[in-house]
Formats: sequence, structure tokens, C-alpha cells
Amino acid sequence: MTMSERAKALAGLHYNISDPELRDLRANIRKALHVHNHAVGDEDAGLTPALRAALGGVGRNVFIETPFHCAYGVNLFLGDDVYINAGCAILDCGRVEIGSKTMLGPAVQIYTAIHPLDPVERATGVETTAAITLGRNVWVGGAAVLLPGVTIGENAVVGAGSVVVKDVPANTVVVGNPARPVKKVTD
Repeated sequence: MTMSERAKALAGLHYNISDPELRDLRANIRKALHVHNHAVGDEDAGLTPALRAALGGVGRNVFIETPFHCAYGVNLFLGDDVYINAGCAILDCGRVEIGSKTMLGPAVQIYTAIHPLDPVERATGVETTAAITLGRNVWVGGAAVLLPGVTIGENAVVGAGSVVVKDVPANTVVVGNPARPVKKVTD
């Protein structure tokens, strides 16, 4: 039996982004995001029912400010008490797990897609992915960028504007481009 393009993407294999199932998933999340990003009124809700239903998993007390963007939704898993500030974009072509009590500052970007360097191959619409995991109680400062395949350990802090290209150990503060450890988080 052959793997679906969605299964290939989640396995980190080459997959075609033009696949009809993937196109349908992107259309579905765009509709849910439109509803969420244009919702008015109940500030305590934090997440519209349309967006909650479209995501892969959502814990309790999750709050996602608007505007928000994600690529598929179904590959995004949020723990309890997660806060995502305005202007964040999570390109969940691969799996993205965000642990409980984790907070993302404004305009944080999380990318799982890996595009081919070869321009001819890139033009075919084939790419791969690498999952991203954020542990429990992580703080990611505004405008930070997390690149494919990184894991951010629990209690870690990513400084504003940092570009994370490799794993961040638990209880560590990283800053810069590329992000590098500058100190341990105090308990």
C-alpha cells in the first residue's frame, strides 16, 4: 500500500503540496481562521469553536490572539494554558506540539516545511518537513523564528527576534541569529 501525501509529510518524506487532500485541509483551515480572525465580542473565549475543531488537539484555557495563521491546523497540538499572541504564524506542514503553559510573543513564526535548495526540484512543488516541539512552560519572545526540526526544552526562553536553528536545552535562555545559549533559567 502506498502512503498518502499527508502521511509522507508527517513522516518527513518528500511529498507533493498540490495533493487534493492537502489542498482540502488548507481550504478548511483558511475558513476556520477567517472565522477566528474576524470574531468580535467574547474576549474570554480565546478560541472560536471553528478553529478549535480544525486543530489537531487543544487543551484547556488556550488563548489565540488575532490575527493568527497556520497552514493545516490538523498538525498543531496545544497543551493546557497555551497563549499565542497577535500575528503569529505556525506553518504546521509537519507536526507542531506546544506544551502546557507555553507562551508565544507577537509575530512568532514556526516553520516545519523544508523546501529543496535545487530550483528545478523546488518548482515541482515537492518538499519535506521536520516536526517542532516546544516543551512545557516555554516563553518565545516576539518575532522569534523557529526553524524545522527544533525542540525547545521545558522552561526555556527564546529571546525576541531570535532565529532558532538547533535544539534548545531545558531551562536555557537563547538569543540571537542564530540563537545561542546565554544563561540558565533560574528556578
